[in-house]
Amino acid sequence: MIHPIPKPEDYDVSPENGFLSAEPPLQSLPNEYYQPWEHVVRNLQGLILSKRLRQVVDRMPILSTDRLDDEAQWRRAYSILAFIAHAYIWSGDKPMEWVPPTVTLPFMKTCRHLQLPPVATYAGLVLWNWKPIFADEPVDTLANLDMIDTFTGSLDEKWFYLISVAIEARGAPLIPLMLHAMEAVNRGDRAAVTDSLRSFAERLDELGAMLVRMYDNCDPHVFYHRLRPFLAGSKNMADAGLPNGVVFDNGGPMNKQRYVQYSGGSNAQSSLIQFFDVALSVHHRPTGQKAEQSDQNAPKMSANKPPEPSFIHEMRKYMPGRHAQFLAAVEKVANIRNFVEENKWDRSLSIAFDACLAMLSAFRDKHIQIVSRYVIVKAGEANRKKEKEAGEKRREKHEAALARGEVDLPVRPKSAAGHRGSNGGKEGGEKERKNLRGTGGTSLIPFLRQARDETGEPAVDVWAKRVLNKGSSSKRERRQSRIEVQGLASVWRVEEGEGGGLCLY
Repeated sequence: MIHPIPKPEDYDVSPENGFLSAEPPLQSLPNEYYQPWEHVVRNLQGLILSKRLRQVVDRMPILSTDRLDDEAQWRRAYSILAFIAHAYIWSGDKPMEWVPPTVTLPFMKTCRHLQLPPVATYAGLVLWNWKPIFADEPVDTLANLDMIDTFTGSLDEKWFYLISVAIEARGAPLIPLMLHAMEAVNRGDRAAVTDSLRSFAERLDELGAMLVRMYDNCDPHVFYHRLRPFLAGSKNMADAGLPNGVVFDNGGPMNKQRYVQYSGGSNAQSSLIQFFDVALSVHHRPTGQKAEQSDQNAPKMSANKPPEPSFIHEMRKYMPGRHAQFLAAVEKVANIRNFVEENKWDRSLSIAFDACLAMLSAFRDKHIQIVSRYVIVKAGEANRKKEKEAGEKRREKHEAALARGEVDLPVRPKSAAGHRGSNGGKEGGEKERKNLRGTGGTSLIPFLRQARDETGEPAVDVWAKRVLNKGSSSKRERRQSRIEVQGLASVWRVEEGEGGGLCLY
């Protein structure tokens, strides 16, 4: 039985702008009733700098969502409240584990309406938070895009979001293109499928070039130390001061309030990148699980319980409900890979399909390089600075004790921290690394590297499959994967096969 190809417009997916809305998002809610929200988000940076945000939010009136008239207004309300909630949690000297009813009650209602969790997702930060500079010009270029709201007010933060907006807009035509390719498969039209795949690969190459423009206007230091803390969620954040998560106070009895934990904003929540995987039949496993392990566990899992979802699949819970439903619908009709396999004697068709996988793998390679520069390198610098400061404090304490004539206090050797020295020190360091967790629920470099390697697995041509199989990591990547990532808002454990956070794809 051939299932009908899903229509994007049935799932709030624009034929022109893809997962971005067909019309630019609202820059403010039109009803004066919602001005208290707009006032806070419009003055967010000043309130954060003056440390007055929490008291202002506490005094806000509890506004009803009944005056939100259409989807654009619901999305604007969600985006505003997500910014306010994250700023409320992370703007102080210590994170706040309690969110007041002034935010909680309307935020929960907007989340239910849009089928999203109460956290600042990719949708609220990117998809519903952009504006064109000139209304009569295309929005698939960085030259005509700006952001509506930010946490820091910095150009670096705007640019960080704008890269994603531009990729979404530039990649939008690939959605109908690949759906047409699936229709061509149903007709048995190899030439049409080949042409679609060639166009798809060329556009993916353009998206990769757009991704590396991140370096142009987003400084790694600003991103790591100023922006990244605000993007953190409430999951695995014990080291940042949220051991239990956060409580969204609904105004009820305190003994009935419950802690919740959600992953922070992540470009793994981009429906566009997941659509590429679905269209090409790229399957992702839980981080650390290899293909042979997945095959061996399949019969056992099916008999007892469903298989553990990968982090990428888990991120669909953080997408707008209709977008996640669209991906599920496309999964049911994704037929391109099987068609290519059945017709792999057609060299043009096979080469075009494998070229798409190569371009998607190259896109993920570029992202690994960005993460290395913006997170791993900066984390190493922060760790070295922290160790240096700790050593100076120990020496000062030691010298003060000597000056007072007290018993000599030994200065702890570096090996005790597990960095250099005896084997016991190294073991301590390894143990410490294993206890560190991250914001999003998956490890960083290992996750990204595995996602890249999995991208090449559906390759049809034997030679292409061998080229795309990057299972043996470079020495540089292995060295990076052993770095502890300590940020202002979280501690990332970047170690093989464990969990952590993600800031991009």
